[in-house]
Amino acid sequence: MQDFSQAFALAFHLVGSFDPDLIEIVSLSLRVSLTAMLFSCAIGLPLGAWLAVFRFPGRGVTIILINALMGLPPVVVGLIVYLNFSRAGPFGWLGLLYTPTAMIVAQTILVTPIIAALSRQVLEDLHNEYSEQLRSLNVSPFGETTTLLWDARYSLLTVALAGFGRAVAEVGAVIIVGGNIDHLTRVMTTAIALETSKGDLPLALALGIVLLAIAIGINAMVMGLRATAARYAYA
Repeated sequence: MQDFSQAFALAFHLVGSFDPDLIEIVSLSLRVSLTAMLFSCAIGLPLGAWLAVFRFPGRGVTIILINALMGLPPVVVGLIVYLNFSRAGPFGWLGLLYTPTAMIVAQTILVTPIIAALSRQVLEDLHNEYSEQLRSLNVSPFGETTTLLWDARYSLLTVALAGFGRAVAEVGAVIIVGGNIDHLTRVMTTAIALETSKGDLPLALALGIVLLAIAIGINAMVMGLRATAARYAYA
Protein backbone atom coordinates (compact mmCIF):
# COMPACT_ATOMS: atom_id res chain seq x y z
CA MET A 1 0.00 0.00 0.00
CA GLN A 2 2.89 2.33 0.86
CA ASP A 3 4.49 1.70 -2.54
CA PHE A 4 1.22 2.58 -4.30
CA SER A 5 0.87 5.74 -2.21
CA GLN A 6 4.39 6.80 -3.14
CA ALA A 7 3.72 5.99 -6.79
CA PHE A 8 0.59 8.16 -6.82
CA ALA A 9 2.41 10.96 -5.01
CA LEU A 10 5.25 10.86 -7.55
CA ALA A 11 2.73 10.70 -10.40
CA PHE A 12 0.96 13.86 -9.25
CA HIS A 13 4.36 15.50 -8.76
CA LEU A 14 5.30 14.67 -12.37
CA VAL A 15 2.05 16.17 -13.60
CA GLY A 16 2.26 19.24 -11.39
CA SER A 17 5.91 19.92 -12.19
CA PHE A 18 5.37 19.57 -15.95
CA ASP A 19 8.00 16.87 -16.27
CA PRO A 20 9.76 17.28 -19.68
CA ASP A 21 9.41 13.58 -20.62
CA LEU A 22 5.73 13.65 -19.67
CA ILE A 23 5.10 16.84 -21.68
CA GLU A 24 6.92 15.40 -24.70
CA ILE A 25 4.80 12.24 -24.69
CA VAL A 26 1.52 14.10 -24.16
CA SER A 27 2.36 16.66 -26.85
CA LEU A 28 3.11 13.97 -29.42
CA SER A 29 -0.09 12.12 -28.51
CA LEU A 30 -2.19 15.24 -28.99
CA ARG A 31 -0.42 16.19 -32.23
CA VAL A 32 -0.87 12.74 -33.75
CA SER A 33 -4.49 12.30 -32.65
CA LEU A 34 -5.61 15.83 -33.57
CA THR A 35 -4.03 15.51 -37.03
CA ALA A 36 -5.68 12.13 -37.55
CA MET A 37 -9.02 13.60 -36.45
CA LEU A 38 -8.71 16.47 -38.94
CA PHE A 39 -7.89 14.11 -41.80
CA SER A 40 -10.75 11.82 -40.75
CA CYS A 41 -13.19 14.74 -40.71
CA ALA A 42 -11.98 15.89 -44.13
CA ILE A 43 -12.81 12.43 -45.49
CA GLY A 44 -15.64 11.23 -43.25
CA LEU A 45 -17.88 14.32 -43.14
CA PRO A 46 -18.25 14.66 -46.94
CA LEU A 47 -18.73 10.91 -47.21
CA GLY A 48 -21.39 10.95 -44.50
CA ALA A 49 -23.14 13.91 -46.14
CA TRP A 50 -23.04 12.21 -49.53
CA LEU A 51 -24.63 9.06 -48.11
CA ALA A 52 -27.25 11.12 -46.28
CA VAL A 53 -28.38 13.19 -49.27
CA PHE A 54 -27.88 11.08 -52.39
CA ARG A 55 -29.72 7.90 -53.33
CA PHE A 56 -27.85 5.48 -55.60
CA PRO A 57 -27.60 1.74 -56.27
CA GLY A 58 -25.56 0.04 -53.56
CA ARG A 59 -26.14 2.77 -51.00
CA GLY A 60 -27.44 0.32 -48.41
CA VAL A 61 -24.42 -1.95 -48.86
CA THR A 62 -22.10 1.04 -48.53
CA ILE A 63 -23.76 2.09 -45.28
CA ILE A 64 -23.53 -1.44 -43.89
CA LEU A 65 -19.86 -1.59 -44.84
CA ILE A 66 -19.04 1.72 -43.18
CA ASN A 67 -20.95 0.75 -40.04
CA ALA A 68 -19.04 -2.53 -39.95
CA LEU A 69 -15.72 -0.71 -40.35
CA MET A 70 -16.46 1.18 -37.12
CA GLY A 71 -15.41 -2.00 -35.34
CA LEU A 72 -12.12 -2.44 -37.20
CA PRO A 73 -9.62 -4.30 -34.98
CA PRO A 74 -6.77 -1.83 -34.34
CA VAL A 75 -4.09 -4.50 -34.59
CA VAL A 76 -5.36 -5.48 -38.05
CA VAL A 77 -5.20 -1.85 -39.17
CA GLY A 78 -1.69 -1.62 -37.73
CA LEU A 79 -0.68 -4.76 -39.61
CA ILE A 80 -2.08 -3.45 -42.91
CA VAL A 81 -0.29 -0.11 -42.53
CA TYR A 82 2.89 -1.92 -41.49
CA LEU A 83 2.82 -4.12 -44.58
CA ASN A 84 2.29 -1.12 -46.86
CA PHE A 85 5.04 1.01 -45.27
CA SER A 86 7.60 -1.73 -44.69
CA ARG A 87 10.61 -1.87 -47.01
CA ALA A 88 9.01 -4.67 -49.02
CA GLY A 89 5.65 -2.85 -49.22
CA PRO A 90 4.39 -0.60 -52.01
CA PHE A 91 5.07 2.56 -49.98
CA GLY A 92 8.28 1.42 -48.35
CA TRP A 93 10.30 3.90 -50.39
CA LEU A 94 8.70 6.73 -48.41
CA GLY A 95 10.46 5.61 -45.23
CA LEU A 96 7.42 6.34 -43.05
CA LEU A 97 7.41 3.21 -40.89
CA TYR A 98 8.15 3.94 -37.21
CA THR A 99 7.37 7.63 -37.62
CA PRO A 100 4.51 9.80 -36.32
CA THR A 101 3.20 9.97 -39.91
CA ALA A 102 2.59 6.21 -39.97
CA MET A 103 0.74 6.54 -36.66
CA ILE A 104 -1.42 9.32 -38.09
CA VAL A 105 -2.27 7.14 -41.10
CA ALA A 106 -3.27 4.22 -38.85
CA GLN A 107 -5.44 6.42 -36.62
CA THR A 108 -7.05 8.07 -39.64
CA ILE A 109 -8.05 4.66 -41.02
CA LEU A 110 -9.57 3.75 -37.66
CA VAL A 111 -11.42 7.01 -37.06
CA THR A 112 -12.72 7.81 -40.57
CA PRO A 113 -15.48 5.12 -40.55
CA ILE A 114 -16.65 6.40 -37.14
CA ILE A 115 -16.85 9.99 -38.41
CA ALA A 116 -18.58 8.91 -41.64
CA ALA A 117 -21.14 6.63 -39.98
CA LEU A 118 -22.09 9.00 -37.17
CA SER A 119 -22.26 12.06 -39.41
CA ARG A 120 -24.34 10.14 -41.95
CA GLN A 121 -26.90 9.31 -39.27
CA VAL A 122 -27.02 12.90 -37.98
CA LEU A 123 -27.34 14.41 -41.46
CA GLU A 124 -29.82 11.83 -42.73
CA ASP A 125 -32.17 12.50 -39.80
CA LEU A 126 -31.90 16.21 -40.53
CA HIS A 127 -32.40 15.64 -44.26
CA ASN A 128 -35.56 13.62 -43.66
CA GLU A 129 -36.89 16.49 -41.56
CA TYR A 130 -36.16 19.24 -44.08
CA SER A 131 -36.20 17.42 -47.43
CA GLU A 132 -39.65 18.64 -48.50
CA GLN A 133 -38.84 22.23 -47.57
CA LEU A 134 -35.54 22.10 -49.44
CA ARG A 135 -37.21 20.63 -52.52
CA SER A 136 -39.91 23.32 -52.43
CA LEU A 137 -37.14 25.93 -52.51
CA ASN A 138 -35.56 24.12 -55.48
CA VAL A 139 -32.24 23.71 -53.64
CA SER A 140 -29.62 21.71 -55.52
CA PRO A 141 -28.15 18.54 -53.96
CA PHE A 142 -24.90 20.42 -53.32
CA GLY A 143 -26.88 23.21 -51.67
CA GLU A 144 -28.74 20.65 -49.55
CA THR A 145 -25.44 19.15 -48.42
CA THR A 146 -23.88 22.46 -47.41
CA THR A 147 -27.10 23.54 -45.69
CA LEU A 148 -27.27 20.34 -43.67
CA LEU A 149 -23.59 20.51 -42.74
CA TRP A 150 -24.00 24.05 -41.43
CA ASP A 151 -27.26 23.35 -39.61
CA ALA A 152 -25.78 20.27 -37.92
CA ARG A 153 -22.45 21.90 -37.09
CA TYR A 154 -22.78 21.47 -33.32
CA SER A 155 -23.75 17.82 -33.61
CA LEU A 156 -20.92 17.25 -36.08
CA LEU A 157 -18.47 18.79 -33.64
CA THR A 158 -19.50 16.14 -31.11
CA VAL A 159 -18.88 13.53 -33.81
CA ALA A 160 -15.39 14.96 -34.35
CA LEU A 161 -14.71 14.89 -30.60
CA ALA A 162 -15.83 11.26 -30.47
CA GLY A 163 -13.34 10.52 -33.22
CA PHE A 164 -10.58 12.30 -31.34
CA GLY A 165 -11.38 10.35 -28.19
CA ARG A 166 -11.10 7.11 -30.16
CA ALA A 167 -7.79 8.19 -31.67
CA VAL A 168 -6.08 9.39 -28.51
CA ALA A 169 -6.93 6.16 -26.66
CA GLU A 170 -5.56 3.91 -29.42
CA VAL A 171 -2.67 1.58 -28.59
CA GLY A 172 -2.72 -1.53 -30.79
CA ALA A 173 -2.21 0.05 -34.21
CA VAL A 174 0.19 2.81 -33.14
CA ILE A 175 2.55 0.46 -31.34
CA ILE A 176 2.81 -1.70 -34.47
CA VAL A 177 3.51 1.11 -36.93
CA GLY A 178 5.21 3.49 -34.48
CA GLY A 179 7.38 1.06 -32.56
CA ASN A 180 7.08 3.03 -29.29
CA ILE A 181 10.49 4.67 -29.86
CA ASP A 182 11.55 7.04 -27.10
CA HIS A 183 11.63 10.73 -28.13
CA LEU A 184 10.18 9.84 -31.53
CA THR A 185 6.96 7.78 -31.53
CA ARG A 186 6.14 7.20 -27.86
CA VAL A 187 2.59 8.33 -27.09
CA MET A 188 0.56 8.12 -23.91
CA THR A 189 -1.07 4.73 -24.43
CA THR A 190 2.10 2.94 -25.57
CA ALA A 191 4.15 4.61 -22.84
CA ILE A 192 1.68 3.48 -20.18
CA ALA A 193 1.95 -0.11 -21.42
CA LEU A 194 5.75 0.04 -21.51
CA GLU A 195 6.28 1.79 -18.17
CA THR A 196 3.85 -0.58 -16.41
CA SER A 197 5.73 -3.59 -17.77
CA LYS A 198 9.01 -2.01 -16.58
CA GLY A 199 7.56 -1.34 -13.14
CA ASP A 200 7.86 2.44 -13.48
CA LEU A 201 4.44 3.11 -11.98
CA PRO A 202 4.82 6.87 -11.30
CA LEU A 203 5.23 7.77 -15.00
CA ALA A 204 2.56 5.28 -16.06
CA LEU A 205 0.14 6.69 -13.47
CA ALA A 206 0.99 10.28 -14.44
CA LEU A 207 0.22 9.52 -18.09
CA GLY A 208 -2.95 7.72 -17.04
CA ILE A 209 -4.05 10.77 -15.05
CA VAL A 210 -3.50 13.03 -18.06
CA LEU A 211 -5.29 10.61 -20.39
CA LEU A 212 -8.22 10.37 -17.99
CA ALA A 213 -8.35 14.17 -17.72
CA ILE A 214 -8.46 14.41 -21.53
CA ALA A 215 -11.29 11.86 -21.67
CA ILE A 216 -13.27 13.79 -19.05
CA GLY A 217 -12.60 17.04 -20.89
CA ILE A 218 -13.83 15.56 -24.17
CA ASN A 219 -17.03 14.33 -22.54
CA ALA A 220 -17.59 17.74 -20.93
CA MET A 221 -17.14 19.42 -24.31
CA VAL A 222 -19.57 16.97 -25.95
CA MET A 223 -22.19 17.69 -23.29
CA GLY A 224 -21.66 21.43 -23.70
CA LEU A 225 -22.01 21.21 -27.48
CA ARG A 226 -25.16 19.12 -27.16
CA ALA A 227 -26.65 21.70 -24.82
CA THR A 228 -25.70 24.45 -27.27
CA ALA A 229 -27.27 22.50 -30.14
CA ALA A 230 -30.46 22.02 -28.15
CA ARG A 231 -30.70 25.72 -27.39
CA TYR A 232 -30.03 26.50 -31.05
CA ALA A 233 -32.76 24.07 -32.14
CA TYR A 234 -35.39 25.66 -29.90
CA ALA A 235 -34.29 29.24 -30.55
